[in-house]
Amino acid sequence: MNEVHDGTTCAVAATSELIGSKWTALIVHDLSEGPRRFTNLEHACPGISPRTLSERLHMLEQQGICLRASYPESPPRVEYELTDKGRSLLPIIEEMRNFGHDWLIEDHDHEHVDTVPRAAAV
Repeated sequence: MNEVHDGTTCAVAATSELIGSKWTALIVHDLSEGPRRFTNLEHACPGISPRTLSERLHMLEQQGICLRASYPESPPRVEYELTDKGRSLLPIIEEMRNFGHDWLIEDHDHEHVDTVPRAAAV
């Protein structure tokens, strides 16, 4: 057992540091559906400030979780998408969703529809 959980020697602490900050897991989840523009991500996360979204996207880009693609159009278009490293986080995000449905969210009609059947999510 690790006596100290820090982001340099403990893999759980390092992963928690990466996706544990507010909004980050939701951004990764939204990017799992394909490339997204800044405004799409902003609308998908009601309450996130543009500054926070920009900071989280920059951090994810720095960590190699997502790519930022700029297109020379008028007006300029910028899209974000997950890298292979980012897609490898999706099973963790899926398990967070499963836990939330099983233990945190009341069992009644939800607007959210499962995109991955539970039997297939292994």
